[in-house]
Amino acid sequence: MGKLNLAEAYKDYFEIGAAVNPEVLESGGELIKSEFSSVTCENEMKCISVQPNMNEYTFERADKVVNFALENNLKVRGHTLVWHNQTGEWLFKDKQGADVSKETLYTRMKEHIDTVVKRYAGKVYCWDVINEAVSDGANEYLRVSSPYYKICGGEEFMEKAFIYAHEADPAALLFYNDYNTENPEKREKIYRLLKSFKDKNIPVHGAGLQCHYNIDFDVSELKKSIDLFSSLGIDIHITELDISIYKWGEENGLNFEVLPEDRMKIQAELYDKIFGLLRANKDKIGSVTFWGLNDGVSWLNGFPVKRNNFPLLFDKYNKPKEAYNRVIKF
Repeated sequence: MGKLNLAEAYKDYFEIGAAVNPEVLESGGELIKSEFSSVTCENEMKCISVQPNMNEYTFERADKVVNFALENNLKVRGHTLVWHNQTGEWLFKDKQGADVSKETLYTRMKEHIDTVVKRYAGKVYCWDVINEAVSDGANEYLRVSSPYYKICGGEEFMEKAFIYAHEADPAALLFYNDYNTENPEKREKIYRLLKSFKDKNIPVHGAGLQCHYNIDFDVSELKKSIDLFSSLGIDIHITELDISIYKWGEENGLNFEVLPEDRMKIQAELYDKIFGLLRANKDKIGSVTFWGLNDGVSWLNGFPVKRNNFPLLFDKYNKPKEAYNRVIKF
């Protein structure tokens, strides 16, 4: 079957979103309005963006995205409230530069969450409350290098963050968000964390799977993660989907000026497989968001190295690629 746009094609399955910023709204606003049902601020709601310093809030850029969404009947995913990155040092340090006490950090964290979540209550329908707190280390459960962990330890700071967010907007859906959720060892650690929350009746409603993939990704691992996390009775959101045209280990020296046809086909086939899996599990999945609108503005052009990447459904001119055709025609 073929439909006019992504949002229409998937209206009976799940929300289809894109990560955007005010500049992308200027250059790609018509594409966003015509293809998507949801948007996420790429960086504009992160702590360093909305509260760069103590008692200083800068909502202008986030407001532009939210207002655009409201004017065009788009849903908004909030990203993110508590993360060890892109957070001002003011949150964790006193005037002498020493770590604050756990109680002080909780007071500051609550004030931040209250202010941000209440500002967008009724406008942002869900939040990535905690981002990337589980460790990638083989013998490490939580990310011990995080300043939240160093000051607070354990799971408590996350539990409090979810409680604060729920109090600030009881109607919002609250998510734990992370990458490499398909890695078997990390998947089990994330499950352990989510189960702990559920066992303690912490208001956690879903798991956000970032889904930053390469063209050699094994889709069966995604299925295992969806099944495991949803067994806890929580929602699954695909929060940051893209597919790099480079394989693992190709970080050095390889840089295509144009998208090679063979890799374009592999990418399109992988998107096809992923969306076939997601459609088959629509009862578990509420939203799928691409991390960026088009290839030209993708974060992967600068990470892990600076090079051209072509990871999304639209090229840098906002023209649909073969991957788009495979996703929309089913």
